[in-house]
Amino acid sequence: MTSSAALADGPAPDASAWATDDPASRIRRWTEGYAPRPGLADEMVDARGELRGGWPRFLERLARLDDREVAARFLSAERHIRDAGISYRVYGDGREHPWPLGSLPLVIDAADWAELSAGIVQRAGLMERIVADIYGPGRLVAEGFLPAGVVAGSPEYLRPVHGIAPPGGRWLPIYAADVGRGPDGCWRVLADRTQAPSGLGYALENRMVLARAFPDLFADLHVERLPGFFQAFRAGLAASCARSDPRICLLTSGPYSSTYVEQAALARYLGFLLVEGDDLVVRDGLLHVRTVAGLKRADAVWRRIDADYLDPMELRSDSRLGVPGMLQALRRGGAVVGNMPGSGVLESAALSPYLPAIARALTGEELRLAGPDTWWCGDPDGLRHVLAHLDRLTLRPAATPVRGPERDAMLAGPALDAARARALAALRERPFDWVAQEPAPLSTMPAWQDGRLAPRPFVMRVFAAATPEGWRVLPSAFCRVAEHDGADPSEMRAGIRSADVWVLSDTPIDAPPLLLSTAPRIRRIAGHLPSRAADNLFWFGRYLERAEAVIRLVQAHLGGFSGALAADASGEEGGPTALAIRALLKEWGSVEAADLSPAALAQEALSGKMRYGSALAHVMEARRIAASLRERLPMESWRALADLRDTLVYAEAWAPTEAQLFGKAERALGHLAALAGLAHENMGHGTAWRFADMGRRVERAINTCRFAVDFCDREASAEDLGVMLSLADSQIAYGSRYLTGVSRDAVCDMAVLDPGNPRSVAYQVQAIVAHLEVLPALAADGLPETHRRRALALAGTLQTADAAETEGEALEHIETELEGLADRIASRYFPNGPDALRPEKLTGLA
Repeated sequence: MTSSAALADGPAPDASAWATDDPASRIRRWTEGYAPRPGLADEMVDARGELRGGWPRFLERLARLDDREVAARFLSAERHIRDAGISYRVYGDGREHPWPLGSLPLVIDAADWAELSAGIVQRAGLMERIVADIYGPGRLVAEGFLPAGVVAGSPEYLRPVHGIAPPGGRWLPIYAADVGRGPDGCWRVLADRTQAPSGLGYALENRMVLARAFPDLFADLHVERLPGFFQAFRAGLAASCARSDPRICLLTSGPYSSTYVEQAALARYLGFLLVEGDDLVVRDGLLHVRTVAGLKRADAVWRRIDADYLDPMELRSDSRLGVPGMLQALRRGGAVVGNMPGSGVLESAALSPYLPAIARALTGEELRLAGPDTWWCGDPDGLRHVLAHLDRLTLRPAATPVRGPERDAMLAGPALDAARARALAALRERPFDWVAQEPAPLSTMPAWQDGRLAPRPFVMRVFAAATPEGWRVLPSAFCRVAEHDGADPSEMRAGIRSADVWVLSDTPIDAPPLLLSTAPRIRRIAGHLPSRAADNLFWFGRYLERAEAVIRLVQAHLGGFSGALAADASGEEGGPTALAIRALLKEWGSVEAADLSPAALAQEALSGKMRYGSALAHVMEARRIAASLRERLPMESWRALADLRDTLVYAEAWAPTEAQLFGKAERALGHLAALAGLAHENMGHGTAWRFADMGRRVERAINTCRFAVDFCDREASAEDLGVMLSLADSQIAYGSRYLTGVSRDAVCDMAVLDPGNPRSVAYQVQAIVAHLEVLPALAADGLPETHRRRALALAGTLQTADAAETEGEALEHIETELEGLADRIASRYFPNGPDALRPEKLTGLA
């Protein structure tokens, strides 16, 4: 949603339309002029213009809300999308885009959905049997039901997979189909999705957003719930595993995947471990996860990367997304993978002409859900038909369709001479790479535009999961709707929105059972933390603390340290204290030059987009890292990060005053405090929280040491010491303890050595030691490891140090030791770096 006034699909109606009309008048006004396109089916009205299905119930209930209330509901949904950070990436575009959720759901009644579901279940079972035959006995090819060229000619057919029996017995734990209605009003399958179907997480997010915006409609209309499907899907994967309490992973290509946000949402919702290829390793034919506690057995992997990237040893050798030895692990039954590599061969459009006969041969039934009439050009009869009717057919690749801009240049209905010449050349050169289809215009559904409903083309992706009780269809779908008639909603990109799908039951929906029939084994751990996640959490904390250090320096420079403790400070812009602050900001890369005016320097240090050391740059790095930690951080963290970013980006004026900039710094510190509070109060105090907290502690201690070197040396002035207390956020504590003014040794003791001050260096080191005591050890001899010995030694140094002797070289030595401690923690727990202790060297696998 992008409009702040009303529905995202269009601007709000005029205020005159917000009169106190009755519900019937609102429905007439909303539907005035709504008519299906000639020759196309529409979801809301039939050929006579009468409301159909569940739409009368939906519109009657929606019309009880006046236009202002409707607009407010849509605006609340838009805010939730922004606060939750729901986004996506367009193929080929690295930027994140806010999730474009349309305003209205697609409404389908229970009887219509039951008919569609039956067809999806039949098709899912058929696809499972076809792929098992393709990579197994090959009877369909041998008996003439399927041309060998359709299989062997597909780039998705993976020869190394042939002969592998899928561990757990399933090729397709999840199946999806893109569907729409034909002109006759019957559902049709536009494409099968068996490689790594996306959209399930976005369907879940859509539901959460709209159910939150319209809880009354959702309950009154008896909308089918989703949790039962996800529970059954998880149970199906778990039942395929050998162990009774399996560890299930969701394999992603990383935060730059176009669908990473939905993958993280699914991992959080299902309780799966979100992993990348580097997090996994094959040992002795079994799959393991690299964790901070060593290698831990991975029983199942839900694959969300293309199959040819899965194993660089036997498939694409240039892949950096997969796991070396993965196919060998599959041969030995070392892990369940869904969907199995090679299942993408079922997405080939060249399979479509042969499905009806295969369905009759394998199931004894007619295919319930047909697709567009299709001819494979590798078949001589099919090629002759295509050449004879090329002007009225759509030519498309036989394998997985091309994506992005190249797809827009696809040969479709080649009426122009140039297009016809290209089509003929392509067919002469490699006819088996192409299929031709009868044009299948998309059916339409209502979308909100300018305060009224308008028909728009849509495609709906329906999901089925293999469960212990058989195939189960999600009672909703991932729906994509075009904003304009000419747009193609086959993938998410500019001009395409998503929509929730509401299946309306005739009777009230039972709430999911709260009590489990079999009580799980009680545990108090959240699971093992992958090394990559620990690395990201550690740096998430460090970047936030770096941002805070820059902001506090800016506040100090703008005069925030002035007060009772430094009442006699000159505060001159060119004084030695101000020059020291400017020099430190330049050293940190927060500003380019140290001779700027106070306002210009503060603006650049806070919000400089081109400065790698500005507070904004550190926040954006923390936000980038947080994108890869969506399943581990509290959901409110994303909103706090967005507020922090917006505060730093927002310009109060073209030339903000020092007072405005000081206020901006104060607001930013408030958001940082909120983030720290969320981490402490809303994250379970397990391994993930410990690494995030250690990152903050390490960075805060290093920064405080640097501040002490610059502002707390033996020659420090009262102004210097006031800055030091301000940077260590210890003015109030100091004032309550010492009533006689500032003293260098007292300030140094409070900021550096006092273990009772939560902002001191000593306090940070004690907290780090406490975290390391709890984290798992590699060795079984009981001796402290190198990083723990270093932390204990540093804690001992700070406990026995004297403030009068802690200056200059002593402070620099503590700072160096802290940096060394951070490196030692990274070498022990994180997966990167030449000196990292790789967990695959460890024993004691579990």
